[in-house]
Amino acid sequence: MREEEPVTIITVAKRAGVSKTTASDALRGSGRVSAETRATVMRVAEDLGYVPNGSARHLRRASTGTIGLHVPEVLTRSSYYMSFVFGVVERAAVNDYDVTLITSGERRARTPRVDGLVLGDPLVGDPVVERLMSARLPTVTCERFPGGRGADGVVLSPHADMVGRLLDHLRDSGARRPALIVAGDESDWAAELHQGYRRWCRANGVPTATRTVPFDAPADQVRAAARELLDARPAPDALVCGPAGAATEVLPVVRAAGREAGRDLLLASCVDTPGMALADPPITSIDLRPREAGAACAELLFDLLNGTAQPGTERVHPIELRPRASTTG
Repeated sequence: MREEEPVTIITVAKRAGVSKTTASDALRGSGRVSAETRATVMRVAEDLGYVPNGSARHLRRASTGTIGLHVPEVLTRSSYYMSFVFGVVERAAVNDYDVTLITSGERRARTPRVDGLVLGDPLVGDPVVERLMSARLPTVTCERFPGGRGADGVVLSPHADMVGRLLDHLRDSGARRPALIVAGDESDWAAELHQGYRRWCRANGVPTATRTVPFDAPADQVRAAARELLDARPAPDALVCGPAGAATEVLPVVRAAGREAGRDLLLASCVDTPGMALADPPITSIDLRPREAGAACAELLFDLLNGTAQPGTERVHPIELRPRASTTG
């Protein structure tokens, strides 16, 4: 091949020994392509220095080459949502798409010019979410939308079951009166946490002790909720914090109450963050694997756009419990 000849998808396909369609699917991360074939095509494309003509491809499809991503406005102070965004962006790049970030602070009336939408934790009562859910664009949500409209695809995790596992762990570590700080039910994730806690308490004959805070509650509201729970009689011997970052925010309240996390008060978080592992003591948490969750949402959206997934598809995103010294001593 002469040096001046452009490298095209046909060039890659011929060198990899596959069809043009298979080569295209392998590079876009879609279609039914084996892992071995995908790796071969990717290696050949890299060796040849192939760069896809994204503009031409999107024009042929009459598409914008962009997807929209909406997350709650807590993004700027939440490592969870930052990781979620990176997961979406990385998967979009594999498919040669750009990402437009949409926040609930935007009040523009028009629908964004995108091919589809990913909504992370869509909240009931958020007018921007309500408008996006009515936009008649292919839409994937991370967790179900608690409002009246369903998304075309959903990536969800077994939060209620995982809270049960966390509470079992606390019981095995000696706790008998676990309390919960949780956001309101405008979020499917928060509603699942609350449901899992109530279900576990009923099954174990334990009275519930909860305080509800706003989804984007500042630290002073979270600390006030913790103070109320710790001042109750009988006082809890374990505290589970739902909102991201809340477990580290309540540590000063725990100390002011004369309690010691990990000894006479077990402390756990429903959202793992880098700060949980660095706290004193390190705090047991549920790892929601946000980067992978964002990638899974974007992947499902592209499968819907490509026709390899049908509307109504739901995919389960696995999450994990990370026991640490705050509950293990």
